[in-house]
Amino acid sequence: MSEPRDLDFSVPHTLPDHLPVLALRRGVILPGTVRPLTIGRPTSMAAVSSAGVSTTSDPDAGMVLIGVQTTDIADPGPGDLLGMASLGRIIDMRLNKAGEPVGVVVQALCRARLETFEHCESHLVAHVNPLEEAWPANSAAEGTRRALRAAVREGTALFGGPERARAILRVPLPTPLWIDLLAVSFESPVEWRKELLLETDALARAESVLEGIARGREVAEAQRAVEERMSGELREAQKEAALRQQLKAIQAELGEDQGDLEEIRARLAERDLPDEVTRVVNRELGRLERLRSSSPERSVAMDWLDWVASLPWNEPTAATDLSLPEIEERLANSHHGLEDIKRQVVEHLAVRQLAGSGRADVLLLVGPPGVGKTSVAQAIAEATGRRLVRVALGGVRDEAELRGHRRTYVGARPGRLIEGFRRAEACDPVVLLDEIDKVGAGWRGDPTAALLEILDPEQNHAFTDHYLEVPFDLSSALFIATANDLGRIPAPLRDRMEILRIEGYTPAEKQAIVRAHLLPRLARNAGVAESDVEITDEALTEIISGWTREAGVRGLQRTIGRIYRAAAVHRARGELDAPLTVEHGDLVALLGRRRFEQTPFEPERRPGIATGLAWTPVGGDVLTVEAAALPGSGRLVLTGQLGDVMKESARAALTYVLSEHDALEIAPDAARDRDIHVHVPAGAVPKDGPSAGVTMFTALASLLSGRTVRADVAMTGEATLRGRVLPVGGIKSKVLAAHRHGMRRVILPQRNAGDLDELPEAVREEMTFIPVDHMSQVLAEALAPREEVVMEQVA
Repeated sequence: MSEPRDLDFSVPHTLPDHLPVLALRRGVILPGTVRPLTIGRPTSMAAVSSAGVSTTSDPDAGMVLIGVQTTDIADPGPGDLLGMASLGRIIDMRLNKAGEPVGVVVQALCRARLETFEHCESHLVAHVNPLEEAWPANSAAEGTRRALRAAVREGTALFGGPERARAILRVPLPTPLWIDLLAVSFESPVEWRKELLLETDALARAESVLEGIARGREVAEAQRAVEERMSGELREAQKEAALRQQLKAIQAELGEDQGDLEEIRARLAERDLPDEVTRVVNRELGRLERLRSSSPERSVAMDWLDWVASLPWNEPTAATDLSLPEIEERLANSHHGLEDIKRQVVEHLAVRQLAGSGRADVLLLVGPPGVGKTSVAQAIAEATGRRLVRVALGGVRDEAELRGHRRTYVGARPGRLIEGFRRAEACDPVVLLDEIDKVGAGWRGDPTAALLEILDPEQNHAFTDHYLEVPFDLSSALFIATANDLGRIPAPLRDRMEILRIEGYTPAEKQAIVRAHLLPRLARNAGVAESDVEITDEALTEIISGWTREAGVRGLQRTIGRIYRAAAVHRARGELDAPLTVEHGDLVALLGRRRFEQTPFEPERRPGIATGLAWTPVGGDVLTVEAAALPGSGRLVLTGQLGDVMKESARAALTYVLSEHDALEIAPDAARDRDIHVHVPAGAVPKDGPSAGVTMFTALASLLSGRTVRADVAMTGEATLRGRVLPVGGIKSKVLAAHRHGMRRVILPQRNAGDLDELPEAVREEMTFIPVDHMSQVLAEALAPREEVVMEQVA
């Protein structure tokens, strides 16, 4: 260490063009001060070694630029430093045993700009650009000088006592260095000192120091008032309570109201929170008490606590103690038909009553639109006395829609499921997951993964929403999902649900549904009485067959609604003196022209035309396959937007027909010089699936043999290259579609014969079903005898 000597804060007249830069990771050294520094980084050691140390014989040595880092990194570059530094002199240096500097004492002389840097491998080197500062001579400066000296005299405690205050006041007139010395004489934030270092106007710097002194005095006075107020109450056994009182006093002095915190605390006390949630809530309340009311974190924490206080953690529905016969009666009154569905629903509810929620599967209602899937869920909620929470999943691509957003995001909220429980105000509502087959994965995650946890009874008792971050028990809720297309639901998700199919209604069932349920609702929606409209049974049957053709009753409801709206117009005009009677002849005037004919098939058939049955997400449908031959080179042309499965079925059908040319009485080279064109009408609609295989076989066999297909026959099934008929799905929907279209004979695979038991008895009585195992049986039943074809040609 060097010998002590008097300090000179004047800037040397001769300075090198460039000096080493000593970067401070924390803290600021203002001009006019002397500070010891500990050296540890290799770059700092290199900078100090390069600068040397100032001595009595060479006072201009040891010059260095003292910079301030803007980022906390180990090896800062020019871009990591403030644009202003202190020009300093190293007046003392401490070395370790290896001769390396480990500590220095620096004397800051003035401000210097850091504008250009020179390349140096061991440390930073910058161009020296010192700033010359002078105290202005005007009235504003004189007023600031007097205010500063008065502030020092009045705030001696802030500066460490009267002795240090008198030492500061010994300077007769303020100078820029005295302003900086005054700024470091009391406790102040590092960021504020950085702002002072950047300020080059001495008068503005003095005003900032004056504001800092006033702010420090206010804090000291508030602290002293709090300490005086609490000094008589502080006891060892009451230390925690006393500190809380002290914090409240501080908040009162700062004008921070804590009334909303007490309110949320009272609401949380009323909830029966689980132990794990209680621990998290108590920790959050403790942290919240230490936050200022203006802190952004406080509003986030208050919103989270409000959600926790609003959720029904262990609060079941008040009136759910209904007997099973009462539930059966309510379901029977709310829905016509669907006996198998209602039976399975009752079985499900019985299991929940006896064995608990963990023993019952989630119900999945699958069927076309308008068959009553959502209304079944509403009826279950009403029958059990629970609230219904509907979660629409159609088009959901973001996992956060179900799991919520994390609290770190702006505008974060819980997922739709937690919001539904909050609306229900009960932990055991009926949760309707509507259109679960329309959920898709996106770049923000796969909502299906969240549904796997929600619907698994082994996991959903501890479902964790990303926003809440505490487990919420979903096991008491009754989950019911709806879907149109079962094939679009991932297999792991289907495995967690009990599948209940609602295929569609017969005309008789639709008529009963209209009389019992739709007419009262339509009259109420139109603002008229149900007795204001009288629809005859003949007219209602005609509406069902001529204006609608669907599996459900949604289109039928809209169609009949036009009649009630017409009655509303007459009522509004005062013209409805008697009920509006709707008979068969009035339908065209009220509903417009008839949309569907009773017999959709052609009465005169040509060879190459066959009628098949198809399944779609909106119910069963009738599909016509047409085949034609023209001169060519033996190509097979397929049109009608056919998928890969149907294209393969067409190729296999042609191969089978040509291979069985002897049995079908077809020339072996029947397709050699001709192109075969197979077309499925409605080309704008994509079509695919295994159900059209038998129909393709029949159409090609009819074309090449010259025998027509019976007009009243519809068929479904897939066939192999050797003619074996394979089973398919959706038999009930397909048969109901054939029934709606007036078809009375249906050819289906033998292995699907058991599916006919699901059909209504009225449909089974009106139709003839022909189970088959081989294409030879299909052709024998579907193709007209050759004698009939010859007679038609002769005629």
